[in-house]
Amino acid sequence: MQIRNDWTIEEIKDIYNTPLLELIYKAGTIHRQFQQTGEVQVCTLLSIKTGGCPEDCSYCPQAARYHTNVEVHALLQKDEVMEAAQKAQKAGSTRFCMGAAWREVRDNRDFDRVLEMVQGVNELGMEVCCTMGMLTESQAAKLRDAGLYAYNHNIDTSEEHYADVITTRTFDDRLNTLNNVRKAGISVCSGGIIGLGETHEDRIAMLHTLSTLPDHPGSVPINALVRIKGTPLQDNPKVDIWDMVKMIATARILMPRAMVRLSAGRSEMSISDQALCFMAGANSIFSGEKLLTTPNPDFNEDQAMFDLLGLKPRESFKDEKIMVG
Repeated sequence: MQIRNDWTIEEIKDIYNTPLLELIYKAGTIHRQFQQTGEVQVCTLLSIKTGGCPEDCSYCPQAARYHTNVEVHALLQKDEVMEAAQKAQKAGSTRFCMGAAWREVRDNRDFDRVLEMVQGVNELGMEVCCTMGMLTESQAAKLRDAGLYAYNHNIDTSEEHYADVITTRTFDDRLNTLNNVRKAGISVCSGGIIGLGETHEDRIAMLHTLSTLPDHPGSVPINALVRIKGTPLQDNPKVDIWDMVKMIATARILMPRAMVRLSAGRSEMSISDQALCFMAGANSIFSGEKLLTTPNPDFNEDQAMFDLLGLKPRESFKDEKIMVG
C-alpha cells in the first residue's frame, strides 16, 4: 500500500463504514506494514500556563468565560518544567508536551521563557512538543531553532461543525497555524475530538481534512470528549468505545506512517477498551496523572497495562534514526 494524500470523502466513508471486525483487521494489517507492532510512544503533557483563556471552545475547562474548577496559574518557572520533564523521562516518556492556555503566541517575555524551556527539555534527549494556540511563521521558526520537535494544534472537528463548537477563531485559522508549523520543518501533531455533538459525516470530514494535508501529521490524537462540569458540553453523552475504535482504525488506514494517539478519555476506558484501540492501530498515549487539567491514568497504571499486553515504549527520535540508518 502506498501513502496517499488524495483520499476522497466517498473512499473514507467506505472505510469508516466497513463492518467493525473487518475494519480492525484491515487497520491492524496496515499497522504491521508501516509500524513496529507492540511499540507505543509514551508522551507526557504538562500545563505550563493554566486557565484564563479568552477563547470559547465549548469543551474546554480553561476558557475564562466558563465556571469550572480550574484555577488560573501564570506561566511556570523553567526549573519546575525541567523537574516535571525529568520525572516523566524516568517513568518512560519519550515525548514531553507543554501546553499554554493562550489564544495565540505573542512575542514577549513569556514566549522567550518558553523558548528556554524547549531548549532545556530538548537537551534531556526528549522529543519536545508545545501546544499554545495560533502561531506565526516567524514564531514557529524560533521554536524550531530552540529545539522544538512537534507542535500540536488540533482541528477538533469538521469545517462544517466547527462554528458550533468554537466561535472565537475559524477553521482556516487552525489550518494556517498547521501550515506555519510545517513550513518551519516542525513535526505537525493534529487530530480531533469526538463527542462534540457531531455527526458521523463530520467525523469523516475531519479525517478527510487531516489525510489530505500536503504531508500527513506526524501524530494524530483521537480524543473522546471529557465532560467537564461548567462547560457547555457537560451533559453530552459519553463517547462509545466502538466509536473510538472506528476513528482510530480509519485514521490508521488513511495515514499509515502517523502515530495515532489514543488521547483524552482514557481514564474512562478499561484495559480491554484500550487493547481494542491498540489492535485498531493506536500506537501512542499520554501518560501521567493529568492531561492539562483533566484526569488521566498515571504512569504505574500504564506500566501494568503495558506488561499485561506485552507493549513497550517507543524510543525518542525514532523516525530520524530510521532515516539516518
